[in-house]
Amino acid sequence: MAYVVDLICYPVKGCAGTSMSDALLTPAGLAHDRSFMVVSEDGIFRTQRRHPRLALIRPAISTDGTRLTLDASCGADGTGRFGTLRLDVTTSAPRRDVDLFGTALQGIDQGDEAAVWLSEFLGTPSRLVRVPPDHDRIADGVTPGPSGYADSSAVHLLSRASLALLNQRMAERGAPTLSMNRFRPNIVVDSDEGHDSGSGSHRAALPHAEDRARRISIGGAELGYAKLAVRCAVTLVEQEAGARRGPEPLRTLASYRRAASGGVVFGAKFSVITPGKLSVGDEVVVQEWGDAEL
Repeated sequence: MAYVVDLICYPVKGCAGTSMSDALLTPAGLAHDRSFMVVSEDGIFRTQRRHPRLALIRPAISTDGTRLTLDASCGADGTGRFGTLRLDVTTSAPRRDVDLFGTALQGIDQGDEAAVWLSEFLGTPSRLVRVPPDHDRIADGVTPGPSGYADSSAVHLLSRASLALLNQRMAERGAPTLSMNRFRPNIVVDSDEGHDSGSGSHRAALPHAEDRARRISIGGAELGYAKLAVRCAVTLVEQEAGARRGPEPLRTLASYRRAASGGVVFGAKFSVITPGKLSVGDEVVVQEWGDAEL
């Protein structure tokens, strides 16, 4: 038996996330998740792979999505103030052609003030775009589904048990343990978190059980499995510092999580079958299991 222990929304792709106790799950994932994206002047999406300082930008979005705040720290250790930008979100400004992993999409430009703020902080000409209201991108996978500016499918789910196993293997190599934010999940689950079964003990969760979950219900919402989450250089970025920190966790993951199709995998991606409200403490019910793809 598993429960939701954290819900994290990333309003601006590549920037810091915000933990929530409750969240609305829309057809394209958590409300406002990856609904904004930083791009170059040519429309190419910016990512922590090349711009790790994105991690130091902390977005906050109003419930109705009409107000966006960007707050940032500066310095390699994440300390110091850069300033705060407050924007009235527009959905009627001119659109720009944008590129996300070679896929041609469109974005609504959020104006020069945002462009100047981001350009100064990142040290390179940048602009901010929003997903258009008629955005119709469908991410592929076993269960295809709508997605904003996420890398692929709308929802990334990861268990604490999977992270615990990774940290155990890293410790055996003499590497420091990592926090969950290195992997930027939307839904974090754990077994019997905060629940007493009556025996006074909690059952340990199996690592990577999310790999085999094919259909999940949480509250009144349902998720359908899309694919395993292939990990990239973003996992090398220490989120609190906005800087790369050596070869981990990719080096350790490569020793036991290499996929037959290539790359290393950690966590799973899901599409939304039935929207609904999610809350920390909700039971995660796997309605259908499948075989692991590793």
